[in-house]
Amino acid sequence: MARIADQQADFPQWYLDVIEQAQLAEHAIVKGCIIFKPYGYALWEAMQRDMDARIKDLGVENAYFPLLIPESVMAKEKEHIKGFAPECAVVTHGGGKELTEKLYIRPTSETIMYTTFAKWIHSYRDLPLKINQWANIVRWEMRTRPFLRTLEFLWQEGHTAHATKEEADKMAEDALAMYADFDREMLALPVLKGKKPDHDKFAGALYTLTTEALARDGKAIQAGTSHNLGQGFSEAYDMSFLDTEGKSQRPWITSWGVSTRLIGTVIVVHGDTKGLRLPPSLAPIQVVVVPIYKSDEEKTAVLEACDGLKRALSENIRIKVDSREEKSPGFKFNEWEVKGVPLRIELGPRDLKSGNVVLVRRDTLEKQTVPLTECTDFRMRSLLQEIQDGLYAQAKGFMDSHTYETDSHEEFTKLLEGEGGFVWAPWDGTVESANRIKDKSKATIRLLGDAAKAKGKKDLISGEAAKEYALFAKAY
Repeated sequence: MARIADQQADFPQWYLDVIEQAQLAEHAIVKGCIIFKPYGYALWEAMQRDMDARIKDLGVENAYFPLLIPESVMAKEKEHIKGFAPECAVVTHGGGKELTEKLYIRPTSETIMYTTFAKWIHSYRDLPLKINQWANIVRWEMRTRPFLRTLEFLWQEGHTAHATKEEADKMAEDALAMYADFDREMLALPVLKGKKPDHDKFAGALYTLTTEALARDGKAIQAGTSHNLGQGFSEAYDMSFLDTEGKSQRPWITSWGVSTRLIGTVIVVHGDTKGLRLPPSLAPIQVVVVPIYKSDEEKTAVLEACDGLKRALSENIRIKVDSREEKSPGFKFNEWEVKGVPLRIELGPRDLKSGNVVLVRRDTLEKQTVPLTECTDFRMRSLLQEIQDGLYAQAKGFMDSHTYETDSHEEFTKLLEGEGGFVWAPWDGTVESANRIKDKSKATIRLLGDAAKAKGKKDLISGEAAKEYALFAKAY
């Protein structure tokens, strides 16, 4: 297999090399788009299955809405269209003729969904309305990178309508908590949760909540967002209901979503010099068995033992026997390491004679010889859970050791120019100061913390009294 770039020396190239050699995706003929290869799409399918169950546990139902949105519908919410206009792709011709009204390819679905919600909601009895959509989205990005930022991507978008702000607040918080739980339990990702500053909230939202992960190159990556959209969209799309007293009210709306960017997040948080390291909960293949033999006689005995191991474990474990004859054991070891399979079992004639197998953990690359009789369902599942927990602990340790606090601009700059990471610092609450920091350091505010910690401190740039304690980082 081709060499993977050094992670420390050239992280961007390392990232592209891992995607190529792990056979996750390749560039499409449409610039800025990718083709999900089967192994890469399997990661999204696993995320989708797990996330879909969590979404339904919140009382949300799945539906599907059109890809194309009339310009008149998009234009009803002024802040929304203003925020997305630069990224929109627009259809002007269809059936060989110029359209009388332009159609936007959805950059997100609030507009088309809320036009429909207005038809569905009439009474307080129709609330809460909780709808989720699994869909593709198009945003005309200028700088693209596979999974992290592409013209077209896949995602889920939840949209809910509520009778009160308090109910909408709770829904937005519940969605964010669901994402954080999913990140931890499914992806072994530690994330920080919080509120975005107003200048960086979703276009048209009352406020935006976010989960932020930290990549191994010290950059932040937004893993998921949840928004309380207030009543602005209700007003723009003439959504109303009669309350218990028969009075007309506007619903409070939330929207929230995660995308295939999570695949990129798993790569940049867990990947190492050899390639992917997949959490067992996510991995399409949790255990790969590599048979080793030279003669036909050895082959028969070894493959029988490998197949027996697979039969014993396959009920609860996703296991594969790599019996390809055209590839050497060494090639297979390397390939499955690049693909991040959590656990490898090596089995050859000597192992059969001794009654042992060699286990290799992908998280630590630790090898151990164990009796074949100990390769039970319980033992393997316990070991996979150790790997899951170990990956989380490593990522959490990295994030903790790269999270800092400072009220010195000099130290702030030094930290970000070094290994990077998250930096908590006082902020005066103005867009001007945030932009000046961004211009000088390329760092942006990822989320806001405890405002009380800003008391008595001064903004790093303006020197004015701080109003917020903000988390800064360079980001994808």
